[in-house]
Amino acid sequence: MAVTHGHYGTVRGGSHFLAPDNDLTWGAGTINIDGVGMVSVNEGTLEWTVDEPNGVVAFTTDTGDNDNCCLMLGAFQPSTQGGMFCEARFKFNSATLGSVFVGFTETLVLATPVMPAEFATATMTYNGSGGMIGAQFDTDATTNDFRACAGDGGAVSGSIVGGASVANGIRANETIAADEWYLVRVEVDVDGTGRIYVGHKGRGLDLISEYDTAPITNSDLFYAICMFENRSAAARVFEVDYFFAEAHADWEVT
Repeated sequence: MAVTHGHYGTVRGGSHFLAPDNDLTWGAGTINIDGVGMVSVNEGTLEWTVDEPNGVVAFTTDTGDNDNCCLMLGAFQPSTQGGMFCEARFKFNSATLGSVFVGFTETLVLATPVMPAEFATATMTYNGSGGMIGAQFDTDATTNDFRACAGDGGAVSGSIVGGASVANGIRANETIAADEWYLVRVEVDVDGTGRIYVGHKGRGLDLISEYDTAPITNSDLFYAICMFENRSAAARVFEVDYFFAEAHADWEVT
């Protein structure tokens, strides 16, 4: 049968958080924040930051080590949606006591979300049973930095342009400071290859990693996520200016 094409060929989700709501306390389960889903380990609070422009929402985690909050959009499938990308701009109130991941993940347990990748001392650990690609920042590292990484089935996967797999990620060589804006953009092509960018104080984004062998299976379904996690037994504040993800409509769905 013929497949009808509509006018809305772009599948896009996200928010610039320009619509303040009452300050909220979140608990178990998924909540919706101005069109963006959020899940977490343990409860927390969110409030709008009113002394900065653009629309900013601040998440305060619970007080346990590994308590977290995870903004999420999905699902996306690169093989049928012409590729996909996500982008987030954010900052944190401690340069030494938190972890961030921005990118795509196949595995996301909504009741107890886990970082797709974690870095401790000098080693990257790939979590979950599915594919993932993104930029990871972790203050459990000996040297704090954003690292481009990709994996599948709990192990590193894919190869970068001009080289092989890099199990411990590729450093962005950023200066890490509290209360400064960082920006991460992750692009995935229709074949599962892609690129990871990080920006800080420069006017443009820096290309950190480009894959020429797909690290993920392009027919799998992925969540776009922007996730923060404690690295100490104390509440942390994670502020997000915006979080968006985009792909193209799969008109073959009947």
